Amino acid sequence: MTRTIGLLGDQNLNYPTHRELVAATELFPDDVDVRWIPTDSTDALGDAAEVNALWAIPGTPYRNDDVVYEAIRHARTSGQPFLGTCGGFQYAVVEFARNVAALSEAGHAESEPDAAVHVVHALSCSLVGEEREVTVQAGTKLGEVLGTAPFTGFHYCSYGLAEEYADQLEQHGLTISAHAPDAGAEAVELPDHPFFIATLFQPQVGSLAGQPLSPLIEGFIAAAR
Repeated sequence: MTRTIGLLGDQNLNYPTHRELVAATELFPDDVDVRWIPTDSTDALGDAAEVNALWAIPGTPYRNDDVVYEAIRHARTSGQPFLGTCGGFQYAVVEFARNVAALSEAGHAESEPDAAVHVVHALSCSLVGEEREVTVQAGTKLGEVLGTAPFTGFHYCSYGLAEEYADQLEQHGLTISAHAPDAGAEAVELPDHPFFIATLFQPQVGSLAGQPLSPLIEGFIAAAR
């Protein structure tokens, strides 16, 4: 039976990370289809809800941020397998802060500079085009799919989780499952969800160079199946 993975975001092949995404999807098994879902398409929310698994891809701000937040909320509450990378990580953090962690005024410093609470803020050091050593927390779902040995993660971002809100998010059920220098929190997950993982690093990078799919992407595909 064919399964469909939705890539929620605004494709722009001028972005190297989007070209890497295209290369990664070409490595997907034959029984997995890919549907690109622009955030400003007519029925973006309906399309995002009907796929077997949803990947919130890089490229922020999105053309329609509200669609992304609502699609993430649906994945979180419905059990739909979800992967968020870079911008998808950042928006997953904001959505959880607003709707679960009692931070109703939470916002993203890039797209909402006037928000009262910036749970996602500018990193002290830009990580655009940078690699950092990522350390995964043992006993997490991310650890199950990637192992706990430190690895090099590629980044194309300048924003991440504001550390002062980490405890409040974790108290409400979000697990911070990886860290890296300069970035702080590298991954978050929901332990009681079938598959809800978001990472600041971008696991698709390397596909253009012929590297195999990251075990994280393979785990996401398995969840979609």
